Amino acid sequence: MSDTENTSPNSASSLPFEQQNHLSRIFGEGGSFAQRLPHYHSRQEQIQMAEAVTHALNKVGCAVLEAGTGTGKTFAYLAPALMWGGKVIVSTGTKTLQDQLFERDLPTVRDVLAAPVSITLLKGRSNYVCHYHLERTLMNGRLFGREDVKHLNSIKKNINLVKRGDKAEWPEIPDDAQVWAQVTSTRENCLGSDCPNHKECFVMQARKDAQAADVVVVNHHLFFADVMLREEGIAELLPAANTVIFDEAHQVPDIASVFFGQQVTSAQIIDLARDLLAEGITHARDALDWSALKDTMERAAKDFRIACGDDNGRWSVSQLPTDSPLWGALDTMLTILNESLAKIEPTTVRAETLAQCAERLSSLIASYEQWQGQTGSDMVRWVEALTYSVRLNATPLSVAESFTRQRESDHMRTWIFASATLSVKKDFSLFTEQLGLSDATTASWDSPFDYANQGLLYVPDGLPEPSNRAFGNAMLAKVWPVLQASNGRAFLLCTTLAAVKRYAAWLDEQIKAHDLPWTLLVQGTASRTEILNQYRAATNPVLVGSQSFWEGVDVRGEALSVVIIDKLPFAPPDDPVLAARLKAIEERGENGFMAYQVPQAVISLKQGAGRLIRSETDKGVLMICDTRLISKPYGRRIWQSLPSFARTRQEDVVQAFFNEKK
Repeated sequence: MSDTENTSPNSASSLPFEQQNHLSRIFGEGGSFAQRLPHYHSRQEQIQMAEAVTHALNKVGCAVLEAGTGTGKTFAYLAPALMWGGKVIVSTGTKTLQDQLFERDLPTVRDVLAAPVSITLLKGRSNYVCHYHLERTLMNGRLFGREDVKHLNSIKKNINLVKRGDKAEWPEIPDDAQVWAQVTSTRENCLGSDCPNHKECFVMQARKDAQAADVVVVNHHLFFADVMLREEGIAELLPAANTVIFDEAHQVPDIASVFFGQQVTSAQIIDLARDLLAEGITHARDALDWSALKDTMERAAKDFRIACGDDNGRWSVSQLPTDSPLWGALDTMLTILNESLAKIEPTTVRAETLAQCAERLSSLIASYEQWQGQTGSDMVRWVEALTYSVRLNATPLSVAESFTRQRESDHMRTWIFASATLSVKKDFSLFTEQLGLSDATTASWDSPFDYANQGLLYVPDGLPEPSNRAFGNAMLAKVWPVLQASNGRAFLLCTTLAAVKRYAAWLDEQIKAHDLPWTLLVQGTASRTEILNQYRAATNPVLVGSQSFWEGVDVRGEALSVVIIDKLPFAPPDDPVLAARLKAIEERGENGFMAYQVPQAVISLKQGAGRLIRSETDKGVLMICDTRLISKPYGRRIWQSLPSFARTRQEDVVQAFFNEKK
């Protein structure tokens, strides 16, 4: 167990009277928020959370705060932070919440408090259009189809009209459109101060704004990318801050694991090979057969992928035999990369961009060699075969030591970790141990919603366990009557992408066979933002999705009346990092499944369940199609961690629930 100091929500009453009184005047009935915001309701849970944040600010300490849906946790951490002053970094898990904080929540709180603070938004460089790469793409036409050309023309047309150069300022272009890779920069291919467009660079402007602002809104990936840059001795991107606040903090351990580890992918080789061709032909056409060089590098990267076999998959190095063709392909690829570097080095005097490509290639070779030589029991080396590329990963078993070292190396800061899902039955041990937060104060507040009257939890009787081959068909047979009773207006959340495709195809057939005026929306057919916009605009929508829609999605009112979850969200058993972490836990004499997998599943399940009730007037059914929730001993622990819905196993109770709503 963690030695974390646990507090009751009321422990912050040790605040000085003036501060308590001030918070009541802001959050209380008739207070500042109530006077300025027409739909604001004072909530005791929100006031208590604001007191806990203020208490952490007074101590310059660390607080882990769980606040159920509807508590108003965003205002509860923003108001004290803005009143306290100094530099504040607010880090979120998703770009959607990042935009919401910057465009709506922070300006609202600032105006209500009349706080004289400046606010800026900072995203990773891949979110900003690069003038240099835009011009180069317009010149060399490295595009893939008609849609790309249309998107490129839209970017070119508006490049001088947008404020920040942020992809979000072109909402008509999907987040995953291929054109973005062509018109944005990476850390490797950015020319920095040598760029002819340096003065108008959107990334540089965003960074300058971040240095000057009182409050900077970032996301977790950018925060940890900056942590790693500082460890390498590179100038820090984020300003030194007095307060760091992580919203959607339950994502932090996994994201930190990525950045405190190592990743290198064969796709980087293909991108570099294409850049070498473009720069070589432009600046040193006579020096080399650039097309042959590019083809040789690409072929080596593709052969590396072929050596992994036909299927996508993930394997730890310990699982792979020493005579696996993957190792030979990796050695061959490294030989070709070294030979290619030797060929291009004499040409680097011709142009800065060629020198930069050589540096990128040298860095890639070093990354592959570092991964090969990575040893030690504290890191898990594993291989991930994707559809068109291979990613080599080295992931730490724990980030607690690295994160603790980072916190201690900074000047004194207040650290706030906030989320609706951080504990299992008020036990924060898993989260605090993952990040080494032994000094943290913890507190939890339940949602103010009346779950017993607003929602119904339905676990269908008579279903086989998910491991049974008959599960899929049996589950759909139970789902269909519920969807008919709710007239669509549902999320079907799946634990795998394969399930998304299968269930969506089946639902499409059913909707057509019954000639229903429902709109079926499926993850992967458009960007998440676009799918959600379509969902809100449709009359009887049904959305089928996986992890992307389990959290950070807010659909209020009758538009979302049912959330269906196919299985308890346990991590895949073949996950190499999970297997290594479970082994380490069991070597300590603990039960890895109960100590790690069950708590992780609880937190993920609570996120999915949290999509259903988003306001005091929402009503709906949460349907979980996994009978292990009832039949297994650990199911009780999961069951007790869910909101206090009325509960049933009978379909007719669900029908009656919807009949009452009509």
